[in-house]
Amino acid sequence: MTHRRPFLIGLFGLSLFSCSAPGKDIADQTTAEGKTMKLESPAFTSGSLIPPQFTCDGQDMSPPLRWEAPPPNTHSFVLICDDPDAPFGIFVHWLVYNLPPDVRELSQAFPVQPTLPNGASQGKNGFGKLGYGGPCPPRGTHRYFFRLYALDTQLSLKPGVDKATLEKAMQQHVLAVGEWMGRYTRQK
Repeated sequence: MTHRRPFLIGLFGLSLFSCSAPGKDIADQTTAEGKTMKLESPAFTSGSLIPPQFTCDGQDMSPPLRWEAPPPNTHSFVLICDDPDAPFGIFVHWLVYNLPPDVRELSQAFPVQPTLPNGASQGKNGFGKLGYGGPCPPRGTHRYFFRLYALDTQLSLKPGVDKATLEKAMQQHVLAVGEWMGRYTRQK
């Protein structure tokens, strides 16, 4: 029995490592390495309540976002906004990819178009639509994470992809990530 214990402990440790490593979020992998960028919104402070005009209780328009200069060799940006508190798993609110490396902000009420004049594309949100779909939690207060990724490449993706496809294409290309979080509780 004592001869088997080291083998079982080793096997158990190996299985824990193999189960946890592949499932890590891209943001977790990047921030664990310390590669971060400053991302912010002039519409609300990080961790505070998102103003109703940026939600389903208001005009459902995207909030303004801005960020600092990215690391060298940045070829594009990806923005992902999601809600990890949704009742049936993470709910996607916004996907924007192939933002040019010289862009430093997204305006309030960002246009809902598959492809933008600057070459950026938008993916499909959890509502089944392109572009931004604001917070609309069924109950309670939810957190909404806006994450901006600096990539060392442009992604070969058509408009309208889902988050899983986008994250798969981003793997091994993330140079840095910035994060801004807002909360929201339904007003109506």
